[in-house]
Amino acid sequence: MKLSRQHVAIVTGASSGIGRQTALLLARKGVRVVLVARRAAPLEECAREIRAGGGNAVPLLTDVAEPAQIRSLVEKSLAECGRIDLCVCCAGTYIRGRIQDITRDDLEASMRVNFFGSALLIREVLPHMLARGSGHVVAVTSVDGKKGLPLDGPYVAAKWAMTGFMDVLRQEMQGTGVGVSTVLPGRVDTPMIAHLRVPLISAKISAVRVARAVVRAIERNRAELIIPYAGSKTLLLASALSARAGDFLIRLFKLEGEEKSTYI
Repeated sequence: MKLSRQHVAIVTGASSGIGRQTALLLARKGVRVVLVARRAAPLEECAREIRAGGGNAVPLLTDVAEPAQIRSLVEKSLAECGRIDLCVCCAGTYIRGRIQDITRDDLEASMRVNFFGSALLIREVLPHMLARGSGHVVAVTSVDGKKGLPLDGPYVAAKWAMTGFMDVLRQEMQGTGVGVSTVLPGRVDTPMIAHLRVPLISAKISAVRVARAVVRAIERNRAELIIPYAGSKTLLLASALSARAGDFLIRLFKLEGEEKSTYI
């Protein structure tokens, strides 16, 4: 898809991190961006930055963990903009802990945001895209959505679910004119994991780099993009050949990381 001023994009998680950088990049390409997040002040700040650069932004305060708010978001977007061409799901939450220590509430909180917050939004926008025979859906999941890391149980469960959902959606949308892309980053330098120290081999990449991958996925209609490619792909290939080989690499390089508070 060649992005232009005629396009309208919904971007969730737009108050910070990957969502914010994706919204800024889409706006620079002329796309009218509906900014979605729970926090009003940073959402308005992002809108001001877009407008200062000559772009068009519509901030809509929304909690994607609430299905009623998702329906309202789509209704308001259509009322304000008349159409929805792109749906980019970046909103996420990171809940960390050993499986024997986490609670049902932890699991449900992760699923509400990381899975249902994206899946239900996509379900709401699809009829409008299918009616026109065009559009593109992107979900930012995680390399964790193909190979889980210790202590990431709630996050991994939701990201695996979303990665699988997108795999099915892509196949179902074949021939409809609606593109479907999954972007799977490794560790990303965002406030969500600011407290986590990771080994050099899996160093945090910038949110800007992931945003560029999102836009590339849209423009080239890529099915999946894994970023960074080399290290992440090596882990996934090793794990595909042998689950225990993947486990060994995670232990060898301590890929689960360590919370900074544990350092003296």
